Amino acid sequence: MPADKTLTVKPEQVFTLKPAQWVFLYADYLFGFAMMRLDDDEQAKDLVQETFLAALEKADQFKGKSSEKTWLTAILKNKVIDVYRKNASGFNKKTGVKEAQDEQQDFFNPDDGHWKEAHQPKEFGTENQDLLLNKEFNQVLEKCMQKLPALWLAVFTMKHLDEEATDFVCRELKISAANFWVVIHRTKLNLRACLQKNWL
Repeated sequence: MPADKTLTVKPEQVFTLKPAQWVFLYADYLFGFAMMRLDDDEQAKDLVQETFLAALEKADQFKGKSSEKTWLTAILKNKVIDVYRKNASGFNKKTGVKEAQDEQQDFFNPDDGHWKEAHQPKEFGTENQDLLLNKEFNQVLEKCMQKLPALWLAVFTMKHLDEEATDFVCRELKISAANFWVVIHRTKLNLRACLQKNWL
């Protein structure tokens, strides 16, 4: 008679979810993640709650290939994209775009297209630092991002914070590649001007 085989479990196969601790451990982080992308307190809170509910419903799909935090963030990220997708048709009608574009008229000389001295890019004096690790800088950046028109914020966060492919962003937000690059360019101009004004 063959001896009983002992079942061995690889370390990467051992994983458990702890939903009772999610609010304590991850609510603030997830709320900040949503706020950076939506600039709407109530909507951000709602999405965090929806994320926890969706995670409970999908608990059997958690395979332990990432941490709980990473898994929850991925669920929230998809919910944010759903919001962008639902709002895509009305993005360009929302207020803020014209004001943001008008503000950029002051950046350049109409005659030669060069920067006006007052708006010319300046060095932050922190070139050897990772500013994204600087709490104060992040607070200023977040405030600057909250001033962006909704479409610009959606495009910028999907491309540069979530590192989505350009074609994915265009498809989800229903914009052309040409419009995408115009939005990215204008967004960077506005963010740089805002950071120079509020950070330097």
